[in-house]
Order: sequence, then structure tokens, then C-alpha cells
Amino acid sequence: MFDFLKRSVDGPHEVKASATGPVVAAMSGAGRVAWSPRDTVSLTRVGFTGNPVGFRVVKLIAEAASALPVVVQSATQRFNTHPLLSVIERPNSAQGRAELFEALYAQLLLSGNGYLEAVGEGAVRELHVLRSDRMSLVPGADGWPVAYEYAVGGRTHRFAVTDGATPICHIKSFHPSDDHYGLSPIVAAATAIDVHNSASRWSKSLLDNAARPSGAIVYKGADGQAAMSSDQYDRLLSEMESHHQGARNAGRPMLLEGGLDWKPMGFSPSDMEFQKTKDAAARDIAVAFGVPPMLLGLNGDATYANYQEANRAFYRLTVLPLVSKVTSSVGHWLSEMTGDAVTLKPDLDQVPALAAERDAQWARVAEAKFLTPDEKRRMLGLPPLADGAPFDAQEV
Repeated sequence: MFDFLKRSVDGPHEVKASATGPVVAAMSGAGRVAWSPRDTVSLTRVGFTGNPVGFRVVKLIAEAASALPVVVQSATQRFNTHPLLSVIERPNSAQGRAELFEALYAQLLLSGNGYLEAVGEGAVRELHVLRSDRMSLVPGADGWPVAYEYAVGGRTHRFAVTDGATPICHIKSFHPSDDHYGLSPIVAAATAIDVHNSASRWSKSLLDNAARPSGAIVYKGADGQAAMSSDQYDRLLSEMESHHQGARNAGRPMLLEGGLDWKPMGFSPSDMEFQKTKDAAARDIAVAFGVPPMLLGLNGDATYANYQEANRAFYRLTVLPLVSKVTSSVGHWLSEMTGDAVTLKPDLDQVPALAAERDAQWARVAEAKFLTPDEKRRMLGLPPLADGAPFDAQEV
């Protein structure tokens, strides 16, 4: 029944190669692993697991993108049921469609590369997302990958690329200076992430010191001498550390002996501006990932007139381009593996944030009297009707 899921072996495979491939291969070294020029693990630890803004923007994009329904469509019809659609809806025993694509989008955002593995002999039965920091690409003499190596705990598994077919779908972001790996937004936001983390540590240190700036203890001896003995200095320092520092000692009164005077110090203008610096760094992180700062609740940001406008811009400018790129790559990869000419695309009719724009587009197209029904359907991203049959009845 599902013979079209089997890879076609009839006839020779057409060989395609760019004229610049051998030059790229000479630079990277044919047959050797092309290592990524960045430390994905460190960037993920500092910018995602160690930064609340980076964590939120990645989760926001990945969850919004993975929640969009996808459709399988050929040149003539859209399928309500399809073997590939069944695999995508339940890619493996541990994940559903949303979990699989959330992991794939998160890997792409954090490392600039996403890797999807297809499992099955002669047919695609399962899909798995592989960690980007464990995957390495091996280029061939023509510059195109001949294998992918997945290393875990000193052991390596090699995925061979034969006759242009591969069990690995490599999706990468644009990188202006790397031929094999993509560029992550977290790299562009690295400086802002460091500033934000430093500001957070400064705030934590301030809280540890009773949430007030340090002061000065002035000593004036009875004889006018402004110097303490070593024993007096050590005793005073010990009492300050044990009784007056830290959050648990906040508000405790200070008992000073004769000759000691406490001179509190107020916040300097640079201290007062530190929180603004932190907010500016948070906005830079959001901008690098394409998330309107208003959606993160940042103070002082009023770029958009209201929350709905910011949400529409988020879907239109960030989520939909990402989903369209990933689904197109995955659909093309699965079509090559199965030999079935179908495309994978997001179902824009199911995006609540774009419902108003979609309704207006449908109304404009429906009122265009000079267009045929098939032309109207093509403008809306739908395949033409076959023999006048109702569109909903077309199933496989």
C-alpha cells in the first residue's frame, strides 16, 4: 500500500555539483571532519540555561513554531491522510509532532544547525532530533557532505551519504563565513548576554549586602590617632562579616564602640543607571532572536501600539519564516527518501494571531470576479480542484 515510501532504485542517479565545490573541499580538507568554529555547549550554558531572557526567547519561538499544524500537499491536492503525515504526527514512541519540532527549532536557534534522523528500512518509520553539539559534518572532494558523525562519550556513529541520499536532514541558518555550519542568533547576542548576566550578578551582590551600598567605618582614637592596632582591625572585620553582611543580617542594628563612626554612602549615578543597562541588554537579546521586547514584558518598551500588533509581527516576521524554512527542508528531504513528490508546509489557516489578516485576504480574493476558482485557490496556497470534486473529499 505504501510502496511510494520506498526509495526508487531504477535508473542512474543524476550527479549535481557546484563548480566551487572542489575549492571549498580543499580549504576544509576532504574526508576530514569540518569542526564548528564556535563552542555550542558554552553558548547554550551561558545564553540559554544561565540567562532568563535567552531562555524565554528560545522557548517562545520554539513553542510557537512547533504549535503550528503542518499539511502534506502535492501539486494537485492536499491530503487529509497520508503515511508521511502519520509519521510526522507521531514521529517516535517518546515524542509527538509538537515535541519533535520544538526540539528541532530549539537546536536550530541555539546552534544554527538542526539535525533530523530518519529510521526505517526502505520506509520512513520514525524521526529523531539529534543534538547539534554532538554532530560533525565530513565533506567530500566536491565540497558536499559524504557523512555525518555523531559522537557521544568517546563513541562515534557514522551516517554515510550515498548517491545523494542521507538518513540525516541538516537544516542550517545562514553563515557568511562558514560553508558547512549555520550561525546561531545567540552568537550575535553573546555580548548582550554577558552584559545582562553581569548586571544580574551585580544585583545579587547588592542583595547579599543588605540591598544597600557599602559604607565606611571611620575610626578616631581618644588621643586623636586615626590608626587601629592589628588585633582591633581583625576583630572589627570578623564582627562585620559575621553579624552585618548578607541578606539574613539585613536591618540588624550596628553597635559601635568609642572612636568608631559609620558613614553611609549613597548610590552613585552609575549605580542608578545599572538597571537601565540590564534592560537595554535584554532588548538587544530579544532583537537578535526576532522577538518584540513587548512580548517579554520589558519596561519602557512601547515600539508597538498594542500587544496584538506585537504578536502579529512576531508571527509574521519570526515564526512563519522559520517554520516555512524548516518544513520545506524536511518535506524535500522526505520526498527524496520516499520518491513521493509532496511538500510539507504550515497551515496558515490555523494561526490565531493571523486570523484577521487571513480573513481579509480570503475576502479580497473571493470578491475578485476576474479570477477563476483555480487561480483564487492558487493565490491562497491551495491546490486546484480535480474534476470539480469537493476539496474535502480528496484523500489517499
